[in-house]
Amino acid sequence: MQASSPRATLRAVARASATALVALPALSILATSAFAQSSLDPVVVIGTREPQALSKSVADIVLIDRDTLRDSGAASVEEVLRRYAGLQILQNGGPGQTAGYLLRGTNTNSTVVMIDGLRIGSATLGQAAFEALSLDQIERIEVLRGPASGLYGSDAVGGVIQIFTKRGQGPLNITSGVAVGEYDSRKADFALSGAQAGFDYAASIGRETSDGVSSIRPNDRSGYYNPDRDGFRRTAATARLGFTPADGHRIGISASQNKLNAQYDSANFGGPPDYLSDPTPDFRNRLTTRVVSADYRGTLSPIWTTTVQVTHGIDDSRAGAPDPLPFKTTRDQATWQNALRLAPDQQLLLAYERLSEKADGVVTDTLKRHNDAYIAGYTGQFGATSLQGNLRRDESSAYGGFTTGSLGASYALTEALKVRALAGTSFRGPTFNDLYYPFYGRDNIQPERGRSIELGVNWRSGATSASATVYRNKVRDLIVYNPDPNGTDCPAGYFGCAGNIGHATLKGATLTGAHRLGNWNFAANVDFLDAKNDETGARLIRRAAHQESVSVDYDTGVWSAGASVTDIGKRPDAAGNLGGYALLDLRATWRFLPQWRLEAKVLNAADRDVEPVYSYQGLGRQAWIGVRYDMKGF
Repeated sequence: MQASSPRATLRAVARASATALVALPALSILATSAFAQSSLDPVVVIGTREPQALSKSVADIVLIDRDTLRDSGAASVEEVLRRYAGLQILQNGGPGQTAGYLLRGTNTNSTVVMIDGLRIGSATLGQAAFEALSLDQIERIEVLRGPASGLYGSDAVGGVIQIFTKRGQGPLNITSGVAVGEYDSRKADFALSGAQAGFDYAASIGRETSDGVSSIRPNDRSGYYNPDRDGFRRTAATARLGFTPADGHRIGISASQNKLNAQYDSANFGGPPDYLSDPTPDFRNRLTTRVVSADYRGTLSPIWTTTVQVTHGIDDSRAGAPDPLPFKTTRDQATWQNALRLAPDQQLLLAYERLSEKADGVVTDTLKRHNDAYIAGYTGQFGATSLQGNLRRDESSAYGGFTTGSLGASYALTEALKVRALAGTSFRGPTFNDLYYPFYGRDNIQPERGRSIELGVNWRSGATSASATVYRNKVRDLIVYNPDPNGTDCPAGYFGCAGNIGHATLKGATLTGAHRLGNWNFAANVDFLDAKNDETGARLIRRAAHQESVSVDYDTGVWSAGASVTDIGKRPDAAGNLGGYALLDLRATWRFLPQWRLEAKVLNAADRDVEPVYSYQGLGRQAWIGVRYDMKGF
């Protein structure tokens, strides 16, 4: 499908970028997350794999902190990432349905997702199941926007998302909440955390259910529509325990489990000659993810800090009807990382990482592969100049060796204004499904390779901050679904298959900022994207040319009220154009006691008709009301 107006899109990107670079103060009403709401400089890990002040980062990083997560009123991890980090979200229906995520226009499986340092997700699909995660178990989220294979290896073509679960500190604290909403929706959570006598501990459990709506629209051309309601049940639990035998040394273990049981619409098909569809069975996606981890971090000398982590993750899925097909993937990861302080403002990072993956399923034989990675990174501060360089070598048993890297720098023109530049290479190895899935996979699929460059500027003064980033990412052999309408590319009997696009270009601009005025907070994220197949000139499907999110909140300390608007532009899909839409979410809280607050929200308050993917539908207006307790007070 040809782009409707690629020149117009590029002109819009250029105009937006020029405006941001010349007139940054005008962006004071725009924001990503709440990073400007504190006078302290937040610390992030994702940009260098070691703690670093966010203001010194060369990369484009978004921090979504605990307060932002708590007060956002968002219904899911996907919505938080869309609103505050600019990800475009694809979902096969409403909450609980399979969700995809596009960071800077790359495919869902072209972004690395981690929890507490461990890669998560299915090794067959190559993506994380955000629909199985609960916001209640998350302490903060860090998002690195832009290719990062030089630090994180395969799949970091679009960037990296790292989720951190809660860790205990200080006296015992207990938090809990319950809420009810339309579509027979209910949720409850309970958590405790603290530290004493060298031990720190944290545990949480949450449960959410909803009856939802039919995930498919009536009269869909695939014959999947079933008028029943497609609801879900989700249970999430985490536990972390740490021991500090001496200052600068900590030993920790953690475990988490997420269980999802979600109904969805599909069909079983009869034989020739009619191949009639039967959508009446109760199709369900039963997904269980488990992660167990042990780690040690110690300061061995004033210049040497070492980290060792061993993790085991399971992604166990049973989907379909009446006899669901099982797929189970296992990921075992071991990391040894060393940070060497060459000088007070210079650091050398050396790390080794081994990742072993295994996939079991009734339609494929047991598949195994492993990857060994050797990582070197350097960060340095020289007055107003910051430098960062990364180099990584991956050796895969499945697709050979790749060397990737990045080089970046920033320069502080004034105390408030900083400019930065970053260039790098990336790659993504094909998933097990890309290679071997029956009637889809092809064993000649090549890994993706990318080359990127980005320029950015950051401005911060008091309670106001803003930034602008322009980027260009050239990807070779982009792995996509090939519908093969002419029947020339896929093997006989395939209804489409995995394929490589020779060259694709992903370019765009992101404008962000933050402003606080008295009790008022303003927040937004504006993204322009031009993603196309260079060989045909067609826009890549399901990518919106623009997406904006704006939030306004007013907080007196006793009560607060806020609103968010997210606008998604038109998107091409395989079967036709998807119309743009805007979502209005409203929220309010009342702190009627220091430890208690009443919460209310209305999602999609304008009751817009949402078609996130062709033939699928999201929820209409949904009101929630609940109460939350925090022993330490809000």
